[in-house]
Amino acid sequence: MTDTARDTTGTEPDQHHQPGYLSGFGNQHRSEARAGALPVGQNSPQRVPFGLYAEQLSGTSFTAPRAENRRNWMYRIRPSVRHATHFRELDGWPIRTAPHREGKAPIGQIRWNPVPMPETATTFLTGIRTIATNGDCHTQVGMAAHIYMATESMTDTFFYNSDGELLVVPQEGTLRFHTECGVLVVGPGEICVLPRGMKFRVELLDGPARGYICENYGAYLQLPERGPIGANGLANERDFLYPVAAYEDTDSTAEMYVKFDGRLFVAELDHSPLDVVAWHGNHAPYKYDLSRYNTINTVSFDHPDPSIFTVLTGESDRPGTANVDFVIFPDRWMVAEHTFRPPYYHMNVMSEFMGLIYGVYDAKEEGFAPGGMSLHNSYFPHGPDIDAYDKATTADLDPVKQEGTLAFMFETRHPLIPTAFASELPALQDDYPTVWDRLERHFQAE
Repeated sequence: MTDTARDTTGTEPDQHHQPGYLSGFGNQHRSEARAGALPVGQNSPQRVPFGLYAEQLSGTSFTAPRAENRRNWMYRIRPSVRHATHFRELDGWPIRTAPHREGKAPIGQIRWNPVPMPETATTFLTGIRTIATNGDCHTQVGMAAHIYMATESMTDTFFYNSDGELLVVPQEGTLRFHTECGVLVVGPGEICVLPRGMKFRVELLDGPARGYICENYGAYLQLPERGPIGANGLANERDFLYPVAAYEDTDSTAEMYVKFDGRLFVAELDHSPLDVVAWHGNHAPYKYDLSRYNTINTVSFDHPDPSIFTVLTGESDRPGTANVDFVIFPDRWMVAEHTFRPPYYHMNVMSEFMGLIYGVYDAKEEGFAPGGMSLHNSYFPHGPDIDAYDKATTADLDPVKQEGTLAFMFETRHPLIPTAFASELPALQDDYPTVWDRLERHFQAE
């Protein structure tokens, strides 16, 4: 049986199996699927209401500063120690975790066509393939860029990741995430973030699904500072949605998969681990509709730095240089005067993994299709292809609405090293760098 309830602070569900939600990025949320399940005035009473077990999931050390401290108190039918016994390791799993090297990975500018859907049945978990990694999950530095391709729902299988939090970017197909804190429905144009240690399973709602995943080993993703922009703009706290409590009370057999130390393990269960009847805290999964992003752009001249499009950022030990940024390029007005409007040519200290959700990216007229991806590592030059350059340098500079497009970047301070899987994909475009071959000399000395 699955039991759900809506907290009175949540949004109301719609008629298409959309659950209610709690709003507010990083808030101390509370929700209960049974009235009275949350203890009053304390976290761990001698006897928890309804015979539940009190359990804390810590996202940071206990003594982290209050503003950074993350934890969830959960009140569940069975404690998690029932989930963490008799693990066996699985070999041959395609997920890769840094530090990681396989063979001789390509360098330079790299781009892939969309990877075809698998011919065999795959779930969200079994369909994850790692494209590139950097850093070291043991020292909680760096990230991995994955793709996922799923043709069927996860039934009686569950997963959690101890190596990093997961930022999921759907490109095709709507996903329903059943988590310990409740349900998130996430489709193309939205994202969701699953924190370290959060158990979940994924259902497909409208056929096969595909998309991208950033596995962040470092500091948790947070909203970037706005600086001189001030109090409003970019991604606003109230638009981030958290699930309301929903629990599964089943006695059927299930499998619990865990990624730890870059290795994958599985344990057999005799019940669903998603049996949390009530919870409160701030270490919880959340979703965000990217169309809510308040894009800031120039109203005079020149192209603003792409940092102005940052939705979420994970800090590093170097101020102003992110372990990972999540950046989007959505619909927006282009109004800059006497300006080359697409992204300018550049060599960047940051490494850029890019994907396209839908539409056409304004710096690439051909060869970058929805579901595709590119990798421009640190200090490898890149920029508009010849067609985009010619169009941008000859166009009338009237105000133009960039519409029907959504691209994103996982941008990181560390070089991203492709895996053997990514390096050998038939979807790898061997001729990608030729998009710049026809950029001719135009210099005139007089």
